[in-house]
Amino acid sequence: MDAFSRSWSALLAAVADLSDEDFARPSGCTGWLVRDLVCHLVIDAQDVLITLATPSAGEPTRNAVTYWRVVEPRTGDDPLDALTVRLAAAYEQPGLLRFHLDDVGSAAGRAAALADPAGRVGTQDQVLTAGDYLSAYVLEWTLHHLDLIAHVPDAAGPPAEGLRRSRELLEGVVAATFPASFTDRDALLIGTGRRAPTAAETAALGTLATRLPFPVG
Repeated sequence: MDAFSRSWSALLAAVADLSDEDFARPSGCTGWLVRDLVCHLVIDAQDVLITLATPSAGEPTRNAVTYWRVVEPRTGDDPLDALTVRLAAAYEQPGLLRFHLDDVGSAAGRAAALADPAGRVGTQDQVLTAGDYLSAYVLEWTLHHLDLIAHVPDAAGPPAEGLRRSRELLEGVVAATFPASFTDRDALLIGTGRRAPTAAETAALGTLATRLPFPVG
């Protein structure tokens, strides 16, 4: 849960530091500008609030690793992706979008800090402990932090702890280990298809290279 708070705080700080011009840059998410990604983070923060306010009496059906699934690579054509783009454009001024994320995002952070790690919550017809749910979201925050700064020079990156934990989560999801020579950042970028491996990296991956990418959702 500490990793959740630090990863989320770092991501909110990175958005707060963006210039208005940065919102019009491309992001690391296919088909999305930075402003679209920030709008998606608003929705993510709302999801966290909704989930933490949805207690469940059932036995957990997922944990921090099994919360995730390998999905089809994003094309930008998904109806929900298109809706996010329209919502982001409706803000018109980057300052309004920045303010909304800070407002809802800060509330999500406070709710996470107050949550009982052993308490059970329901989301997407699944049950997790609040601790596992928040731990799973470290991967979401870290990947989107990398997406946010993909084309923003000199922007601060995600914390090392979040990168390390996200790599562990991704390796758990795909039941494979990335080469020790890979940094945590490169393991995440290459593993999820955010960048192609070099020839040397492909050689280091061995047979795992034939399974790439592993987009998660």
